[in-house]
Formats: sequence, C-alpha cells, structure tokens
Amino acid sequence: MPRIGVYLAHPRPGSFNHAVFHTVVQHLRHLGCEVLAHDLCAEEFAPGLTADETETVRSATDTHDAQLALHRAEVATLDAMVFVHPNWWGMPPAVLTGWVQRVLAPGVAYKLGTAEGEPEGLLRAGRALVLNTSDTPADREEAEFGDPLQSIWASCVLPYVGIANVHRVVFRTLADSSDETRASWLHEARCHAAALLT
Repeated sequence: MPRIGVYLAHPRPGSFNHAVFHTVVQHLRHLGCEVLAHDLCAEEFAPGLTADETETVRSATDTHDAQLALHRAEVATLDAMVFVHPNWWGMPPAVLTGWVQRVLAPGVAYKLGTAEGEPEGLLRAGRALVLNTSDTPADREEAEFGDPLQSIWASCVLPYVGIANVHRVVFRTLADSSDETRASWLHEARCHAAALLT
C-alpha cells in the first residue's frame, strides 16, 4: 500500500484549496493508499526556524518540538508527496515555506559533504504532485515572472531531497471561475493524484 503525504497550506477554511485537499485525500484513500493528511494552518505548524535549525551541512539535531519530530519522521517514510497551495507573490504561503525549511532538514531529507557540495537526497519518495491555484493568467505568469513556483518546486526544493519526478498543475484563474469549472478542476485533481500510483 503506497504511503502518501498530502499537505495543505491555506488559512481560510472553505477555500477552494481546501476542496482540492479533501478531494485528493479522499480519492487516494479510496484507491487504497495510506494517506497522511496535514492541514498545516489548522495544525498551527510553526514556520519560524530556530537558531539551532539553520545548519546546512551538519545533520539536524533531535528536536524537542513533538510536531516537528512527527513531520520529520513521517516524511522519511513516504512513497509520494502532494502539496496544495495558492500562488501568493510567486511563493508558497509562509507556513509551507517554513515547513520545507524545518522539516526537509539535513540528515532528514538530504546530506551534504561540504557546503559547496552536491546534495544527496535522502527521501525515498519518488514522486511529487504540486497543485496550485492562481489568479494570474498563464502567459503573464511566464512572460513577466518566469513562473517562480515551477522553479521553487521542480528545480530547487524537491530534486534537492531526491524527488526527481515532479508534476505541477495550476488551476487558474480562480477568482472568476464558475462552479462548473471548479468541479472540473476537482476531477482533474483526482486524476493527477491517481497518476501517482502508476
């Protein structure tokens, strides 16, 4: 049974991001997966790094933060990961950025021999799916901004920890979308989640 972590980063209950998250979690469970579902805002995950968590080469030390310890232990056991979040200023929300910095720590998700060295990814998860919402049209996102979220997830974060197969889907534009369009996006989210198992 595949073990999949699904992470939501949106502070407003009832948002479309919440609908995507719940749809993906339910569908993966229906397909027989063991799903570890985390609504990071509802769980009040603390995104701020402590001084002891700023190492880049030396392995992360044991933490007295039970929530952080749980996330670090879980992430090492996953076969795939799903991230659901809006595009805010070309970045993930702060809670997810902090989750990446605190959970995907050296000795947990990667290791470096030296500060200049190439990372060795430690996660066993072979695949990741990133589901974004956006109010920026695709042509403007690419032409004016260079699609920073694609670079963050598919070039910077996930390959660094050993996840080479990264698929990202953007539902846009959210603000003026109809109920029918949103229903089609939820169907699309289910299809992309199921593809993690093939």
